[in-house]
Amino acid sequence: MATKSRYQAPALKKGLEILEVLAAASAPLTMSDISVALDRSISEIFRMLQVLEEHRYIVRSEEGYRLTNRLFALSMGQPPVRDLVSTAMPVMEGLARRIGQSCHLAVVSGAEMVVIAGVDSPGLSGFAVRVGYRRPLHRSASGRILLAFQSPDGRAAMLEDVRATGDAVDLPVLTAQLDAIIADGGGTSPSPVLTGIIDLSVPVLSLNVARAALTIPFVDGPGARVGLAESQAALREAAEAIADQLAPVLRDATLRPDEDQEKDSDA
Repeated sequence: MATKSRYQAPALKKGLEILEVLAAASAPLTMSDISVALDRSISEIFRMLQVLEEHRYIVRSEEGYRLTNRLFALSMGQPPVRDLVSTAMPVMEGLARRIGQSCHLAVVSGAEMVVIAGVDSPGLSGFAVRVGYRRPLHRSASGRILLAFQSPDGRAAMLEDVRATGDAVDLPVLTAQLDAIIADGGGTSPSPVLTGIIDLSVPVLSLNVARAALTIPFVDGPGARVGLAESQAALREAAEAIADQLAPVLRDATLRPDEDQEKDSDA
């Protein structure tokens, strides 16, 4: 027999139910679909859908409603993100010393990439991107890496977030760019911000999906400690090292509660 909750918050409960239904759906759901799934009338869920859309937790298209990445963005402040930064920083510092260039780490935040960690060049010259810097996913080297190394559904949802901002996306051109990035295992492109800088970017992978993008804004010239090709190789090694060190954390984080209990009982 189910125990009745001591506290009741009907509106909150409806909102959470809607989010859960959309999270489990493989395609957008219409208002009628959600009404049937929750066994609630359309009048019960109409205002809740409006509020969730206003707060950007869901988005509506001709096909129906779906979740945005907002919940994911909120989760970025949680321990897994701190684990990512604390794991990546020593590797990034070693990379910067080795090649004499700055580097930064970026993740997805809604329709944008956001830089969450960076290491300045140890030499006299270099170009550094500040932590907190944002740019549309399809308009940055890091963002295209994050788009490329996703599941088809994940990429489609991210692109829908980009389109929802009103920013134009040339899908055939972008798809060709992402396919080339996947084939190469990373991306190399002129900086969209400054002339003379080449952005080298590779994914930090977890289960073949980019959890982050590691990028070097490569500045060539007499002050460069190593060349472009060696910098690319060092960048790939650094991204792999970060991914390898994160693997135990990711594995532990994905254990189901019953698996945790079984481990405790076996101890």
